[in-house]
Amino acid sequence: MIRNRFLLVVLSFTALLAILPRHAAALEIKRSQLSNGAILLVSEQHQLPMISLAISFDAGARRDPHGKAGLAALTADALEQGTKDLSADEFNKKTDFMGSSVGVETDHDYASATMTSLKKYEDETLHMLAQILVNPGLRDADIARKKADQIAGINAEQEQPGYVAQVAFLKQLFGDGPYGHPINGVTETVTTLTPDDVRNFYRDHYKTGGAVIAVTGDVKEDEIKAKLEKELAGLSGTVSPQAEPPQPTVAAGIHLDVIDRTVAQANLILGSGGIARSNPDYYKLQVMNYILGGGGFASRLMKVVRSKGGLAYGVSSGFQAWKFPGAFLVVLQTKNKSANDAVKMILEQLHEIQDKPVSDDELNAAKRFLVGSFPLKIDRQSQITGFMLGIELNNLGLDFADRYPKLIDAVTAADVQEVARKYIHPEALNVIAVTNQAEAKVAAASFAPNVH
Repeated sequence: MIRNRFLLVVLSFTALLAILPRHAAALEIKRSQLSNGAILLVSEQHQLPMISLAISFDAGARRDPHGKAGLAALTADALEQGTKDLSADEFNKKTDFMGSSVGVETDHDYASATMTSLKKYEDETLHMLAQILVNPGLRDADIARKKADQIAGINAEQEQPGYVAQVAFLKQLFGDGPYGHPINGVTETVTTLTPDDVRNFYRDHYKTGGAVIAVTGDVKEDEIKAKLEKELAGLSGTVSPQAEPPQPTVAAGIHLDVIDRTVAQANLILGSGGIARSNPDYYKLQVMNYILGGGGFASRLMKVVRSKGGLAYGVSSGFQAWKFPGAFLVVLQTKNKSANDAVKMILEQLHEIQDKPVSDDELNAAKRFLVGSFPLKIDRQSQITGFMLGIELNNLGLDFADRYPKLIDAVTAADVQEVARKYIHPEALNVIAVTNQAEAKVAAASFAPNVH
């Protein structure tokens, strides 16, 4: 299983599928509902004899019970370990023989059960996916093995300063809230998880009321709907609503947390509370952030902090737009000795994008990139299923692919300045620094920018 622990990543399938439609307007989606309550989205793409399917459940890491961080991830891993009738080894041999892929993965918000297969193996692969959801093995020995793997993975990640900074940042901003821990949890909590914890989490969260199913490829809507009605007949029920946590906020001032490590370069995260995906300012923020730090070498942070100042190996900014409000953050890698100067320069850029309107060239370049690159996000089957899940889970509408360019094009320089002032808080930031403090001497007092 592959997980991005900080930002949701839609997995790519294979380069052979790159001949699928590259224009978002060509994406026709049909919406219906199964008798068990699941919403079904189908995009028929008959160019290749292949099919991709994904089912999203309200079973992401934000659903981890207090003190059991990592349970959602362990449950997803355990579900991949076969059915009541097939061991993990037998299950894997059957999927390998067909050249199919079946799996379950999780992110901060949702868990997704996925499959890809050749058209001729559609029925067999769908049955296998359904069985790990309807009749999963969830054997003690399999759960124990996956738990050991998860702990080993966490311990390995702890050797990476960037990951250490991420974990500390989540904890500092979100505390004990739904987003206050990494998806895989931490060693202390995963160690305590039991097979019964896994089985109970599966029972309570893998339900079809509120689930979304996305299918694309060489399928017909009526046929795949009938197959899903049959295969998923054993799933039903609705997950209890989750109370929205308080908006993450940071008190005035710079709140520095230094994690002293013998590292060759400093890893820093600066951030504060952000937005939910449902926020109507989302598209204005996309344009603003591209200009600030989300546009790679085209962004101000890269141009100023790396190229002009020579103070960073890499620097970027972003908004974690999750179901509930996430974070705004700037991520930086720099030499230990230049950490204070680099943070100071970043703060100057945060103030500048608030104080001065962006140029027409910057604005137009950002909009051109965001609109021009959008079709590339849905030019493969697995990307299309992920896209369809997103538009349903976020109530974006079936015509979102057509509306997105208009939403971006409508953003003005005044909009960019407005959202920068509203959602960026250089005067109230958490700062995590994983650094060799003997060399870096990171101190909040050294961050004061020269703001004019």
